[in-house]
Amino acid sequence: MKQILEIFSQGEELVTGQIVDTNAAWLSQQAVEIGFSVTRHTAVGDNKSELIALLSDIALRADCCICTGGLGPTIDDLTAQAVAEAFDAPLIFDELAYEQIAQFFSNRKRDMPESNRKQAMLPKGAERIDNGWGTAPGFSIKHNRCWFVFLPGVPVEMKNMFQQRVLPSLPHRFSLEQGTLITFKTFGAGESALQELINTIEIPSSVQLGFRASTDDVHIKLLFPSDYPKQQMLALIDDFSKRLGDFVFAIDGLGEVTGDLVFEIDKQMTTRNITLGVIETLSHGLLAAKCIGYDWLFSSSYQQSSIKSDAVMDVMSVLETMAYEYKKNCVIDYVLLQFYTGDKDCLHSKEKSVEMYVVLLTDTGLHKTRHTIAGSIQRKQNQAALLSLDLLRRYLSAKL
Repeated sequence: MKQILEIFSQGEELVTGQIVDTNAAWLSQQAVEIGFSVTRHTAVGDNKSELIALLSDIALRADCCICTGGLGPTIDDLTAQAVAEAFDAPLIFDELAYEQIAQFFSNRKRDMPESNRKQAMLPKGAERIDNGWGTAPGFSIKHNRCWFVFLPGVPVEMKNMFQQRVLPSLPHRFSLEQGTLITFKTFGAGESALQELINTIEIPSSVQLGFRASTDDVHIKLLFPSDYPKQQMLALIDDFSKRLGDFVFAIDGLGEVTGDLVFEIDKQMTTRNITLGVIETLSHGLLAAKCIGYDWLFSSSYQQSSIKSDAVMDVMSVLETMAYEYKKNCVIDYVLLQFYTGDKDCLHSKEKSVEMYVVLLTDTGLHKTRHTIAGSIQRKQNQAALLSLDLLRRYLSAKL
């Protein structure tokens, strides 16, 4: 039977909707991947009695609980005090924690406010979790059946502390049956369209299927139990790959390091020693920004004006001429050009769409795509950058 893990987040800003609780989603993913069964997410505001009640309940029903937030120096940070009262573990001053907090301020040549002393008060019997990325130390403590871990709510602090301080200890504390998580990273189709492609695949009841959509891509996840036969797993992965086709730009979980769309492009551009020149309009420089730091991006330019012609052939003719001229003048291997038709009203209106044309000039000739992009100007900008890069990615993949 799988070990039960719960996640709770503390903070008035969470329950009032001022911020989105990304910590809980990230922690759930980590926990599931190492073999826990995550049964609940709970968010509590700055109310000590509610925190005490929740802690007492979780201690009776979960094997592990990861808690984030409420460890700061201000009056509304109540987690440590709630733990002290719920578990009858009075707060005790931790000298080393205090020294680490003081050092944090000293390294930045700042005076430490007296209020930060509060962060060095930890429940009796708790084990301190050092924070090398901020001021708030975390701590862990066992009560009834549950081992509690308390971490700061600041995402960069929480993630580093979990990965470096907490994660290595979990397999020693719990009997975890780690399954195999396979993630198909896709671009170019929405969740509903992808679902249609895989609808006829028979997925065993023991295999969990999930989707995660973001502004840049859609992930399709298959979680296999630890005892799932390897050959059957590979056959199902292959079936998914064939059905999803060119929308897949990477598959995570098969041993190879994968990343986002640009990361996958980089692997092929670097291996082949190819240089790229870019002219962009609709993406307003974002395409080049996504490729920052990669040596293969040899040159890039941004042109504010769009092409006014409504005739597709006229647009493509202009782009083809520009591509050949750009390649000749810059002495590069590939050229990626992107233009759009539409006036300023279309660009700034969420209700109106624009037509975008992309041309990729390679050693084998010209490759073209055309897209209709709607939404806010920020969405149009991001989609333009990604769709342009995806043409390059698809071409590179086809050559393998």
